[in-house]
Amino acid sequence: MAQSVLPPVIRALLSPAAYPHPVDQVELIQTHISYVLLAGDHVYKIKKPVDFGFLDFSSLGKRRHYCRQEVVLNSRLCPDTYLGVARIRDRDGRITVDGAGKVIEYAVHMRRLPGERMMDRMLESGEVTNAMIRALAARLAEFHARSETSRRIAEYGDWAIRFAWAENLRQWADYIGDTISEEQDRILRAYGEAFFARERDLMARRVRQRRLRDCHGDLRSDSICFSNGICIYDCIDFNRRLRYTDVAGDVGFLAMDMDYRGHQELAVAFLDSYVELSGDPDLPHVIDFYKCYRACVRGKVEGFRSRAPEVPPGQRRAAARAAERYFRLACGYAESLPPALLIITCGLTASGKSALVRRLEEATGIEAVSSDVVRKRLAGLVPSERRFETFEGGIYSPQFTERTYATLLEEGRERLRRGQSVILDASFLRREHRRFAAGLAAEEGAQFACLEFRASDETVRRRLARRLREGGDPSDARWEVYVAQKRRLQRPSEVAPERLIVVDGERPLDRAARQVLRRLRSLSPLSLPEKA
Repeated sequence: MAQSVLPPVIRALLSPAAYPHPVDQVELIQTHISYVLLAGDHVYKIKKPVDFGFLDFSSLGKRRHYCRQEVVLNSRLCPDTYLGVARIRDRDGRITVDGAGKVIEYAVHMRRLPGERMMDRMLESGEVTNAMIRALAARLAEFHARSETSRRIAEYGDWAIRFAWAENLRQWADYIGDTISEEQDRILRAYGEAFFARERDLMARRVRQRRLRDCHGDLRSDSICFSNGICIYDCIDFNRRLRYTDVAGDVGFLAMDMDYRGHQELAVAFLDSYVELSGDPDLPHVIDFYKCYRACVRGKVEGFRSRAPEVPPGQRRAAARAAERYFRLACGYAESLPPALLIITCGLTASGKSALVRRLEEATGIEAVSSDVVRKRLAGLVPSERRFETFEGGIYSPQFTERTYATLLEEGRERLRRGQSVILDASFLRREHRRFAAGLAAEEGAQFACLEFRASDETVRRRLARRLREGGDPSDARWEVYVAQKRRLQRPSEVAPERLIVVDGERPLDRAARQVLRRLRSLSPLSLPEKA
């Protein structure tokens, strides 16, 4: 990288003469937030003057504060490595470390760890053994057992992980179509919604059990050195929101990192050892989420790095490839909890709703609940039994209709809570019923789609006549009912365009079903089985 792109202070520190100890040469490594200078047996880490929202190093005072924080926090797991905070001074244009002059920057001062004993390099060379993995799990379990926790920390950490997940979605939005695809974005959004809704009781139990603590927050294999025991360093110092987290966040990060590097068998051994040694039987039920979350974080960070102008072009291209790999890995973890799908139909009687719903049932295996069947059941009738009431009379009165929709939606909720997709086959003529259905999907972490059916008066008249002639259909609708419904219909303008699928009720059934399936798969790629 051309030195002219670097800040003057970093260019000056590339000279061995800038240091108060013998240095043959200085090597510079960059991350998206730091300059790391390897100077002989010492390391100096200078924070970049950046503000990403989740971290803010924009002023010299803030950089000094977070350098001190880094030393204190990392002394918990790597006490002999962190030597203190060095002052970078300038005297008459000569920049030195802990020399004379005005302080212009601060750096975390560390002993240099042996590169050949770093876990990432040892993974690459095949030197990491199961015994080392078990010792690492024991070290981490012991650290978590004594790390700070309280009800306040646990509740804050529970809020923080939800905030951080949403923050990730916002921060990678500008990278959609670059390092993350539109489909991957939809998969990950839907997965987060499904996890937080369907695992709400488990998350609450982990808060009560104080499984959320002051953790490491950034546990990767390149932050671990097998030298003089096990040194685990480079924790999150800049934001307690990212450090106050479930212990599964640390465990999941390292397991994900091993998966990313192609060592899935060691990742499994690490997880098994940690669960055994920590006595945390619920951890396997949340670990895929935390692995997914950490892969998303790395994908986002590598995306940032791929556009950093001070990073050399070759490294920017490598960062973009890494981001793509991380997002693919994250989507793989998301497959462990495919989101349920709540589909409602909206349209007048005989517009083709039930016929298409039956075809969707055959294609996807998703069961439908019919309002006609529910209504007859509530009235003590079998589905095929006719009850020709006046419009809004008898079992079709507004009161009975409200009871029918309440039961229909509750049956939908029960299925969603079991993680099952469901189709609610009803007219859904009123906005309030559709809004309740959309809210139900959001509460249960399901994806929502509204199928709006349209057909001509002539087609409807013909279908109603055939239905009455042939019998066997649970619907009691007649022409006069259709005309009355038409006056009462409130078009689904409140439904978001991407969740509204308009169905031409006069198209051949197979073509209409294929169109709907394509839209549903594009809305929620993991919700439909492959055969669909």
